[in-house]
Amino acid sequence: MKVLIVGSGGREHAIADSVAKSSKVDKIYCAPGNAGIAALAECVNIGAMEFEKLVAFAKEQVIDLCIVGMDDPLVGGLVDRMEAAGIRTFGPRKNAAILEGSKAFSKDLMKKYHIPTAAYENFKDPEAALSYLENAKFPIVLKADGLALGKGVLICNNLEEAREGVKTIMLDKKFGAAGNEMVIEEFMTGREVSVLSFVDGKTIKTMTSAQDHKRAGDGDTGLNTGGMGTFSPSPFYTKEVEEYCERYIYQATVDAMAAEGRPFCGVIFFGLMLTEDGPKVLEYNARFGDPEAQVVLPRMKNDMIDVVEACIDGKLDQIELEFEDNAAVCVVLASDGYPVSYEKGFPISGLEEFEKHDGYYCFHAGTKADGDQIVTNGGRVLGITAKGADLLEARKNAYAATEWVQFENKYMRHDIGKAIDERV
Repeated sequence: MKVLIVGSGGREHAIADSVAKSSKVDKIYCAPGNAGIAALAECVNIGAMEFEKLVAFAKEQVIDLCIVGMDDPLVGGLVDRMEAAGIRTFGPRKNAAILEGSKAFSKDLMKKYHIPTAAYENFKDPEAALSYLENAKFPIVLKADGLALGKGVLICNNLEEAREGVKTIMLDKKFGAAGNEMVIEEFMTGREVSVLSFVDGKTIKTMTSAQDHKRAGDGDTGLNTGGMGTFSPSPFYTKEVEEYCERYIYQATVDAMAAEGRPFCGVIFFGLMLTEDGPKVLEYNARFGDPEAQVVLPRMKNDMIDVVEACIDGKLDQIELEFEDNAAVCVVLASDGYPVSYEKGFPISGLEEFEKHDGYYCFHAGTKADGDQIVTNGGRVLGITAKGADLLEARKNAYAATEWVQFENKYMRHDIGKAIDERV
């Protein structure tokens, strides 16, 4: 089987790593890929949003299966284009990817189908948003409606900050067209948990839980990023929480999308907040999380291709997902200055160490080959993942492995999974 993976980050590297383990796969291509993915796949110089070129390449190479990793091409309708060309493709069609593509849509869906979430209002007019905020309870959350690389969420502690937030999102358009509409949402408190799931349009199978760290600095300070690290499983995702979510959130979401004429096939990422009033949905993503995929997929026992094909064929009910009885922690090595401004092009050393140790992974996010060297090429550069018998051991192993890798302006948080210490 020939497989084409669309994307270029750590998530796609983790997907490629899982796909490469399948006995069904003879050849992997990745468009555009990165320097780490190149060790597993033939990287093709086609951008994730170059739909015509991607379809032409898939037809030319007689690709048997395409896996779309990134949000932009999913929301843009790449799956529809691939399917129209006769290419079997894993991921939601455009009308289902709106679950992530529009926060206003997803909030309205949850309200209509009584799926637990924070109270909210949607606004297309900045003046109306400002008027609403005059009588709002603070802190409050402002969210750009569309895709914003995980950064379009502002937590405002007072009216002054909220007014500035409306200006940032809707007037200055810091997040581009994503800010044409905005969601104003009540601020929820509690533990955050991420749960990834496979969906075939009617059946949903959840994967092991994870927890992300979005803020740039230690102690959850600084700006929101695409994610500075994660751990799996979450000790806060108890059996009681799981049972509640299965009853009121997971299947309810799949059924709601089907009822709306938008059957969802692919991966739904549930961002949950464990509040005093029970679990509530913070957000949906329509694909594997990044860096959640880097701690979830290495622990999955199933053949990735078996699961993906079951989703496409509507036979997910015949699959029993299995995960290792262990833990994994991922620490992101970033370029100092991320997510605002940073330099690129620095040589990376120490990558060969990961070939010598089982249970350790170096997922490339922002790298490229420069002659015979691999150099930094993004804000998030590498995701250093390690397994352990439990979360404490996995965390210790991951941080030890971060010392193997060196590059100029290397930056990381030092408290990924620190919450584990409070619980385990």
